[in-house]
Amino acid sequence: MTNTAAEPMAELWRGGLLESVHRGHAVICDDKGQVVESWGNPGEIIFPRSSCKMIQALPLMESGAFDAAGLTEAHAAFTCASHYGSGLHVQMARTWLEGLGMGEADLRCGSHEPNDKVERNRLIKSDESPCQYHNNCSGKHSGFLTMNRHLKADAEYTEVDHPLQVQIKQAFEEVTDETSAGWGIDGCSAPNFACSLHGLARAMGRFAGATGEGDGRDRAMHRLTRAMAAHPVLVSGDTSCDTELMRAMDGRVTLKGGAEAVHVAIIPELKLGVALKIVDGGYRASDSAIAAILVKLGVLDADHKLTRKRLNPVQKNWRGKETGVLKNLL
Repeated sequence: MTNTAAEPMAELWRGGLLESVHRGHAVICDDKGQVVESWGNPGEIIFPRSSCKMIQALPLMESGAFDAAGLTEAHAAFTCASHYGSGLHVQMARTWLEGLGMGEADLRCGSHEPNDKVERNRLIKSDESPCQYHNNCSGKHSGFLTMNRHLKADAEYTEVDHPLQVQIKQAFEEVTDETSAGWGIDGCSAPNFACSLHGLARAMGRFAGATGEGDGRDRAMHRLTRAMAAHPVLVSGDTSCDTELMRAMDGRVTLKGGAEAVHVAIIPELKLGVALKIVDGGYRASDSAIAAILVKLGVLDADHKLTRKRLNPVQKNWRGKETGVLKNLL
């Protein structure tokens, strides 16, 4: 009988006692969409959140709008980003939109304080407020605006019935090979379409199998995957799981996390895609689980210092004293 319950994936131990348990689901798929290995329920319906940004970028790449705007590999990585809002990220978004004859007011992602400490402190010291360029999704929305200009559609590009979002939904359903179970509003105001974890892993497997020599979708998948792996700091931030582990694997694997502890991996050399979801939304567990799966698949060195930060990491308090350990169970 197939297990459909969420499986324990990480445990927090303190003083020799079990303090917390993180349960989840995970799926590994090949480039044909077949399940290679799974934990929990592959059919679990989830919101992929930001883990699917490379899917949301497919219409931009396939339409020719990306190339027509004279954009680079770095822009391709940035359109899939959940970035830290550093000075680098803010400047990237600003110059991108200025090149289109647009500006911050054209974005519909909203503003929030940057995760990057240097930029956050600069804003505080200069008594400035964060703007929409600081939003971790401003790269994705710059891509949206590029595609929207190509479509000559109205300014409210985040509405679910907008021509841009209609194209994104179609691409999403095609690569997951599922009719979406529904949709919700993401943190950046764009629609986020639900799918099964198997569907998300199936899509990642297809990205992994893309050669760059096939049809328009194959070429778009190949370009996005390689761009993200080549520019890990543009995808997230210097201390993030995605950026650090992509660096640890020397660009051989593409990683993308999403809110509420969703994580995906694209492994071209093995033609495998991975998708996982921690039920309680705990990032420490999803970071640990994705690292463990990558080690299990032989593409991440368990002894690399950036792996050890997430695989069975020791917990310390504010005085630097060891308080416990997060044990990975995969």
